[in-house]
Amino acid sequence: MHLLEHLHRNVKTVAMPTAMVVGALLCRPISALEELSGQMITPTLIFLMLFVTFCRVKPSQMKPSMLHVWLLLVQTVACIGVFLLLRPLDLILAQGAMVCVLAPVAMAAVVIGGMLGANVATMATYSLLCNMAVALLAPVILTFTGTGACTFAQILARIAPLLVMPFAAAQFCRLVIPKAAKWVGDHSQISFYMWLASLLVIIGRTTAFIIDLRDASLATELWLAFAALAICLGQFKVGRMLGRRYGDAPAGGQSLGQKNTVLAVWMAQSFLDPISSIAPTAYIVWQNFVNSYQIWRKDRGK
Repeated sequence: MHLLEHLHRNVKTVAMPTAMVVGALLCRPISALEELSGQMITPTLIFLMLFVTFCRVKPSQMKPSMLHVWLLLVQTVACIGVFLLLRPLDLILAQGAMVCVLAPVAMAAVVIGGMLGANVATMATYSLLCNMAVALLAPVILTFTGTGACTFAQILARIAPLLVMPFAAAQFCRLVIPKAAKWVGDHSQISFYMWLASLLVIIGRTTAFIIDLRDASLATELWLAFAALAICLGQFKVGRMLGRRYGDAPAGGQSLGQKNTVLAVWMAQSFLDPISSIAPTAYIVWQNFVNSYQIWRKDRGK
């Protein structure tokens, strides 16, 4: 058993960078496979990841806290502030940076947070609160920063199935077949390998998108990528600072730093200048480098 745990830790250290490289190299076949599946590979993997994770969480453990309030407040203020700060310089840059902050916490953040020692119930609670808050705020914010065509129903339709359904399925499993739910919860490390498969697909699609992009200048692409990097590092740092004040730095960092970039790219392409979607596309790469480093550092500490 100790040998398996040792192998698992060593695999985790290099698995995420390796998955990103392989996804980039095999971007064309991966994109073709995703198209063939009707864009269902990633949602299916995310559903299964969250189901495994939520099998460890009781509804009674999910309670809003002041950490959640501060995280939501920082995200809202920073989203508006970043746009107003960069708007005089360049509208596309301002939109790209803004959507990297506006995007809700990633569904898989609960999984990565659990690996880093975060309180899973705290993160699961924030995941529900944040996604609902963004569904309410996004139409208002996009009205003033983009086309204004976004509605609450459109955002909710994108996030609710992958948020509510796995939670409901996990709690149903806990009530009806508790032994199976306990076994799933006790083997939650399998969610990491599901995340790797999901990451492979996401990076493959991201690489293909960047290669096929023709409308943006190289300078614009680089500025958007740099803005995404600065925002990514800043959000992880501020999130960890807030989390540390409430005794859970990993939960704070992942809650504020790990974004639902698939939703962010969709919002940028649908309601902002499509070129601004380069920023959340680059954010995908940056946040996974940060996650790889955090997992490596955590395992080195062990």
